[in-house]
Amino acid sequence: MRLTKLAIAGFLGLTAVGLLVAQKAFREYPGIEYENFDLPSDYRQKTEWTRARLRYPDVVGYPFKSLLMDNGKEFPGYWSMDYPRSDRHLLEGVRRLTRIDARSVEQVVTLDGSDDIYNWPVMYAVEVGHWALPDNQAAQLREYLERGGFLMVDDFHGFQEWAQFEEGLRRVLPGKTWREIDNNDPAFHILYDLNERFQVPGAQFFDSGQTYEKGATGKEPHFRAVYDDKGRMIVAICHNMDLGDGWEHSDEPRYLEKWAGLAYKLGMNYFIYDLTH
Repeated sequence: MRLTKLAIAGFLGLTAVGLLVAQKAFREYPGIEYENFDLPSDYRQKTEWTRARLRYPDVVGYPFKSLLMDNGKEFPGYWSMDYPRSDRHLLEGVRRLTRIDARSVEQVVTLDGSDDIYNWPVMYAVEVGHWALPDNQAAQLREYLERGGFLMVDDFHGFQEWAQFEEGLRRVLPGKTWREIDNNDPAFHILYDLNERFQVPGAQFFDSGQTYEKGATGKEPHFRAVYDDKGRMIVAICHNMDLGDGWEHSDEPRYLEKWAGLAYKLGMNYFIYDLTH
């Protein structure tokens, strides 16, 4: 049976409505550091691009058991480090430094087996040296990446945290391997030429005076990635650095501009790379 143009248009319209219904609404969660963080006045504004943040289970038990922090509140999970101040600062930077029509707030996403994850093509995961993905979540993250999704991981340090991250990565992408990003990779040049790259430290620098964490194995910053079979970067790995703190503390006078500047430039380059490759 032949479909008329009107019928096809109606089908596409229903499909679009279905996608909108499937897309979960914005919501906020408790964070390790922040609660009741002020929302931007335009957070409901519809835009063309949103950066998601992955809410994953971790080695201390979230979401399988309760763990209390020093203030007596339940530990919300390592995924929430720097959230949402880091996200809001970053997204303000995306609006100022690029022509991406970006939403002013993040989207927290979960590998819950629903189709919602596929609505958000760019995803960020922090403190992945503590993630513990069960098989079903690893499989869904693999499908997300195979469908064209892009994952940026950040803020994990030293050998032990790398080993924990890599164990999860092997289950997400069995048979794939990471490599150091070549200086000539377009991800380092697509918007900003980042020939000079260095360690972006976390806020622990304010107390320790050190740019690194977790001892000697945390001293050298690594800019790594996993590529698909066509040579497209699908996972950007920021090891022994803390870009999240670079965004979070970009308005802190004690935090050096060169650190915050590199954190923003790397973020912009990875986002533009994903949109163009």
